[in-house]
Amino acid sequence: MRPRSRVQIPDQTVLVARAAFPNGSVAISARDHLGEVFTDEQFAAAFGVRGAPAESPGALALVTALQFAENLTDRQAARMVARAIDWKYALGLELTDPGFDASVLSKFRTRLVEHGLEEQVFTAMLTVSTGKGLIAAGGKQRTDSTHVISAVRDLNRLEVAGESVRACLETLSVAAPDWLATAIDVGEWAHRYGPRIDSWRLPASQAKRDRLAQVYGTDAVALLRAVFAPAAPVWLAELPAVRTLRTVLVQNYLITTDSRGREVIRRREADTDGLPPARSRITSPYDTDTRWAAKGDDLFWNGYKVHLTETCDPDTEHGTTSDHDGQTGPRPTPNLIVNVATTAATVPDVKATTGIHQHLHDRRLLPAEHYLDSGYPSADTIATAQTFGVTMVTPALLDQSAQARARTGYDKTCFTIDFDTRQVTCPQGHTNTSWSPTVQRGTEVIVVKFPTTTCGPCPARAQCTTAKRGGRQLTFYPRDLHHALTAARTRQTSDSWHDKYKLRAGVEGTINQALDITGIRHTRYRGLAKTRLQHVFSAIALNLVRLHTWWTDHPLPTARTSNLQRLDHALAA
Repeated sequence: MRPRSRVQIPDQTVLVARAAFPNGSVAISARDHLGEVFTDEQFAAAFGVRGAPAESPGALALVTALQFAENLTDRQAARMVARAIDWKYALGLELTDPGFDASVLSKFRTRLVEHGLEEQVFTAMLTVSTGKGLIAAGGKQRTDSTHVISAVRDLNRLEVAGESVRACLETLSVAAPDWLATAIDVGEWAHRYGPRIDSWRLPASQAKRDRLAQVYGTDAVALLRAVFAPAAPVWLAELPAVRTLRTVLVQNYLITTDSRGREVIRRREADTDGLPPARSRITSPYDTDTRWAAKGDDLFWNGYKVHLTETCDPDTEHGTTSDHDGQTGPRPTPNLIVNVATTAATVPDVKATTGIHQHLHDRRLLPAEHYLDSGYPSADTIATAQTFGVTMVTPALLDQSAQARARTGYDKTCFTIDFDTRQVTCPQGHTNTSWSPTVQRGTEVIVVKFPTTTCGPCPARAQCTTAKRGGRQLTFYPRDLHHALTAARTRQTSDSWHDKYKLRAGVEGTINQALDITGIRHTRYRGLAKTRLQHVFSAIALNLVRLHTWWTDHPLPTARTSNLQRLDHALAA
């Protein structure tokens, strides 16, 4: 890499770009207002100091951001560099510059992922935006998530088993063709695994499906035993396709012996043998990070999940603006995305909350108030957010006891808890006899019990417990978590809190805008790391589009969106 710095835009390029785009464009606005936001030095760790000169990584980062802003393929983006005047302006190229081959973009993304630099591009843009006063710590931010569909075909368990054998065979036929020819009957296996497993219709009868599943399992065991045989090359066992086949075999099959001592290979049954949890179950041999997940009763997808966090402080102002009467006044700043988090589809939203706050803390962009839906809070995340100085404005999960759901009788709020003396007093004035700190589902809780001799003859027993025998039992969090959760539940009962919480709804428009402009709900690549890179550049693209709209006071062009979509985007920004 030969770093470039302070690249001047050729005079001819400036002249033609200004004439062709009198109102500017996203690319021109990015160059005029952000300058060379992506510098070559930021990517020095991903490039060597010897060999053929590489394309400028700073320029490639900007091209990738513009590519997502226009929702282009690599080939289309490379053509834009060669023939789009505003792109040449943003990159500081001569009008006669031919650009580069489309494959350069794929290699650039691979370098970013291999060296963990995908977040650095986003951080660079946030740093420049912070320096211009467009974003800052404090204020208000909101977060929401959406599902992301993977770039691989949906396969059922039987198809996964067969396709995993086929994928392993394809890899071995390239990596060690001479060895594979001696290990299996190539003609027979080519007939069975030549075409994709999902390219032909599976048998309709259950008996034939079971037979096919046994064939796939038997072939998988035979192939793996050949790979791990002493005579086989040692390095074959390290191939990713081989490791994937081993995992798929363990997750979907059992190897046992019958009464005669013969080996039996059969498929696992969910009811009798058990299956791995969805968070660890491989759904495709071509993307081992993708997972099946569900939300509600009608949304099922195989892929990932992305969380977008944006600023939403209507009181933050920057510069001035004019109204229809020509009067000038303070100008509200645009809502900009400040954090992107990509997870497996099976990771619940609550597991992402603290990680989002940690990333915002590292960037020095923590909000004072964070607006989220009910999937993000828990007693632990609310208390942890307070240590960051963040107030979570979110509906906390209410007491789920039978008394609380029925809204009759004595729920937990009717009991007085003294953590210092480890004493709980019921509404009738009786106290507990046991106080037992324990761990339930990985969370520290305290379980207290009241004596049977007290609860049995109590006149309010029907209002307190539904247990036929024994006394009342309560489970609650330790002191700090209990107080944090209780305070959150109390706040959300007021009308002022509900009026404030309406601000969260705007993030739905951001999700919709990300879907319309960048296609964020369908991943272009395979693997969690590259999917995360896609989402990072999608956020950069959305910020560029919003900043261009804010800088130029021009809405999105009508050729790209409908009137309703433009209104939605304007409200979101």
